[in-house]
Amino acid sequence: MTTEHRFYVNGDRYALDFNGCSYKKGYAQIDTDQDAWYFGTWANPTTRTIVNYAEGDLTIERAETDAEFASRIRDLAKWNADNGYTFGIDPMCNAAIEAAFRTLGLGDLLH
Repeated sequence: MTTEHRFYVNGDRYALDFNGCSYKKGYAQIDTDQDAWYFGTWANPTTRTIVNYAEGDLTIERAETDAEFASRIRDLAKWNADNGYTFGIDPMCNAAIEAAFRTLGLGDLLH
């Protein structure tokens, strides 16, 4: 897994929702109780990329293998459950994104 960190001054998650991490680019939203204008997480099962935006901090994780990507998604789901937050993957009504998550064995996390 490689990790890249960036910082955006005066940013918010909506620039990622509608551009950088849109369903048109293969991203699903990772929905949690923490989601807000200053926090969001997205995942692309094809490129095995997870993007997290938190109060200006942008973290981009790229998994080397499908197994590593699926494991990281499971880690995120477990952390949220352990801390009392809901967790679900929203494939944005995109059949290809949904199928990719199911192929990775993550279908139980889709909503």
